[in-house]
Amino acid sequence: SSMAGLCVHSALVTGANRGIGLGIVRQLLQMPNPPECVFAACRDPKGERAQELQHLASKYPNLVIMPLEVTDPASIQAAAARVGEHLKGSGLNLLINNAGIAKLSFLDTETLESMSQIYTTNTIGPLLVSNLPLLKKAAQGSPGSELSCSKAAIINMSSSAGSIEEVFVWDYGQCIAYRCSKAALNMLTKCQSLGYREHGILCAALHPGWVQTDMGSTAEHKPPLTVDMSVQGMLNVLSTLSEKDTGTFLDWEGKVVSW
Repeated sequence: SSMAGLCVHSALVTGANRGIGLGIVRQLLQMPNPPECVFAACRDPKGERAQELQHLASKYPNLVIMPLEVTDPASIQAAAARVGEHLKGSGLNLLINNAGIAKLSFLDTETLESMSQIYTTNTIGPLLVSNLPLLKKAAQGSPGSELSCSKAAIINMSSSAGSIEEVFVWDYGQCIAYRCSKAALNMLTKCQSLGYREHGILCAALHPGWVQTDMGSTAEHKPPLTVDMSVQGMLNVLSTLSEKDTGTFLDWEGKVVSW
C-alpha cells in the first residue's frame, strides 16, 4: 500500500463520528504502521451518531475518543489538554480539520444566522483548533527541516465547491454559505502555510471529491465516490506531501484544484 509512506506518531481528526471523518479514523487505525494515538473528536461522543466510533474503540486501544465543539474555545482548550496528557509531551503530528456543516441554501433564502453559523464552524473552527501549540512541539521534536505530514501538518478539509474558478456542482445546489466558508478556509490554509512554515508545519487544503455521505448525498443524486475510495486517496496524497506542497489545494487524487 502506498499509504505505508505515511508514518505518523499521532493524529487528531475533528468531526470524526461519521462520513469522511469516521472513514479517516478507520483507515488510520488499519494502516500497516498505525499511529500510536488516533484522537477522534466529535460534538457528542456518547450520542446516537457516534456508535460506530465507540465500536471501533472497543477494538483499537490506540483510539481515543473525545468531545470537541470547534466553535467553543473552552471546548478546544479542554480537548488540547487531554491530547497533551495522552502524548506525554511529544506533540501532535497530524491535525485533520474535518468538522464541517452544510445547508442547502439559495441567494434569496440565505440568512445572517445560517451564514454566521456555517462560517463559524467551517472557517473559524479550523483557525482556533490549529492554534494549538501541540503541532509546533511535534515539529520541534522531529529531526530534519523538510516539511511532511509525518513531522507536523494541518490538513483542512475543503471542497472545490469553494473554488471560485470551479464552483463545483453549482447546478445541484447553490449552498451559498458553505461555498463562502470553504473559499475562506482556503485562504486560511494559505495564511497558515505562510505563518507556520518557520515552525516546521506543513499546511494544505484537500478536496475529498463528491462523496456518498449524509452531507454529500441528496435524494436525487448519488455521488460517484465512496468514503473508502476518497479516504484511501487522501491518505495516499498525505503520504506524498512535502515542502513544495505547503499552501496548496489538492484533490483526493493529488491533482491541484484551482482557487
